[in-house]
Amino acid sequence: QVQLVESGGGLVQAGGSLRLSCAASRRTRSNYAMGWFRQAPGKEREFVAAIGRNDGPTYYADSVKGRFTVSGDNAKSAVLLQMASLKPEDTAVYYCAAKFGFVGSRRSDDYDYWGRGTQVTVSS
Repeated sequence: QVQLVESGGGLVQAGGSLRLSCAASRRTRSNYAMGWFRQAPGKEREFVAAIGRNDGPTYYADSVKGRFTVSGDNAKSAVLLQMASLKPEDTAVYYCAAKFGFVGSRRSDDYDYWGRGTQVTVSS
């Protein structure tokens, strides 16, 4: 059973930064690519970023490219999402997801396991 636990969300002013963490086991990190998605109220869940198995290739949504960075924290078997230059439109619940295989995907349907999410609120 794959368990994913997100943390690090909160309230931040526009232009600020936050770092999200997705805790996963070493076995998960060795077998699964990881993705970050977000869902704002009244909107569909959308892709944010992905990283391949064992810190493989990374992918970003155009809306966050250059502002967000996805990386692995091998010491903690976690995946991080460093968010900078935050905008009010980044406000959403952020979810971590695991996809079996080497590379991540932009499609939420490709992921096998999901965390419960962490709220990020960016005030203007």
